[in-house]
Amino acid sequence: MRKLLIVLLLALSLMPVIAQEEPLTLAEFMQRTECEADLTGQTLPLYHFGDISAAYAPITQPLLAGIGDALEYFNARGGICGATVEQVNRDTANDLAQAQAVYDDFSTRDPKPFFLVMYSSPDSELLREQLAEDEIPVVISAGSVEGLYGPEGNEPGWIFATNPLYADQMAHFCEYVGANPDSFPESPTMGYISWPGSFGEAAYTPEAIAHCAEQGVTVIDGPELFLPTAPDVITQVQNLIDKGANMLYTNTLASGGPVIARALVDLGLEGEIVLAGDVWTMDSSAGLIDQQTRNAAGLPAVNGMYGSMPFRWWTELQVPGIAFLNEQFALQAEAKGRDATTQARLRNISYLLGWQTVDLYIELTTQTINRVGIEGLNGAAMKETMETTVYEPLGLQLFDFKGGEIRDLEQNRIVQYAFLNAEGNGPATSGDDAMLLGGQFFVPIVVPLTDFQITPDMRPGMMMDPQATEEAAP
Repeated sequence: MRKLLIVLLLALSLMPVIAQEEPLTLAEFMQRTECEADLTGQTLPLYHFGDISAAYAPITQPLLAGIGDALEYFNARGGICGATVEQVNRDTANDLAQAQAVYDDFSTRDPKPFFLVMYSSPDSELLREQLAEDEIPVVISAGSVEGLYGPEGNEPGWIFATNPLYADQMAHFCEYVGANPDSFPESPTMGYISWPGSFGEAAYTPEAIAHCAEQGVTVIDGPELFLPTAPDVITQVQNLIDKGANMLYTNTLASGGPVIARALVDLGLEGEIVLAGDVWTMDSSAGLIDQQTRNAAGLPAVNGMYGSMPFRWWTELQVPGIAFLNEQFALQAEAKGRDATTQARLRNISYLLGWQTVDLYIELTTQTINRVGIEGLNGAAMKETMETTVYEPLGLQLFDFKGGEIRDLEQNRIVQYAFLNAEGNGPATSGDDAMLLGGQFFVPIVVPLTDFQITPDMRPGMMMDPQATEEAAP
């Protein structure tokens, strides 16, 4: 069943905030394990590191805001067993040498971290073996096969991803194309255009390519790659079109989708060539980075781009956790003086993940302390909890690593990028009927095209029959 849930990114920031004294208890919908220890007066660190100043900054800076806002809320309501949670963060500027230096610092502290948050696939591949040796589990919003499962794809490690593998996401999109042929070109032929490296090339695997072929989608041999700093990718796009591409797939974030969409407009091919990508292509930053390049209808060029969305989104207000986060976002914006531009930048995927991460960290740590005591709280005990716990942080996403069998979450939705219409009740069909925030900003929205589904498993040796018709409740 095709279900359109219109996801408004900014409208709630325009609602008045009613000032009132809030009781210091958790929202009723939050189902937390009750702590059996009293750590009042103690401090527990939440270590996290990655690029917050280079190519990943449009994604990761809102993560810091989400973590900070979540810690304020949860610490005021008891933290972890009465202990205050303190974030310890370092910027690596997308430099593997700096990532190694930060890890060397964190991993040698006394006491040693029992939990880390990391941001990127390159860091996961760099540190995979070291984390296992040091027995430090990690939560990461990335998904390369090597980072999570090793060079052969068959060794689940100490890194746990909050989304399906990038190869699984591309395979899932191909399943959607195969199941909806009337919405895509005849004889769909997909060119892969992305950033070089373990993130950008993570979806271009033999398994994903073969699975796409099974769905009737031909993937062109050889990807076209470009640097995150590239001002245009017309040559790369033209190369793939010359090879027969009528669809393009990218595993990029922030500026990646917009620069490809701009090339299609410049070539006069927007509307003829389908553009799709991973979960990060659907971030609000993609719709805000370039609003000057318009398609024939007068909307920003990324309008109509397909992608993945493995969790609930901002205006699925029927979900208690989403309603709660919209309320908290508005309260924090007022309290911290965040203007409309700042709110637009922060209301993205990573802000949601920041809150999810803190909620997950508190729940996992509480369960671990209940089982082994504060004196037994270490990485090995935490990893055991992560492998065996089934939990929905804020009700936005199901965390279930199947008793330790997997390291990436299985559920996903196929979605499409759009912009809000002037009435605020659906996607705009043209620039003339679009809402302009402050008279100048188009409002990005995301339209889910499927319910939550189990993605195909694209680890080497794990290909199985398509499961995209199997619905899964988040």
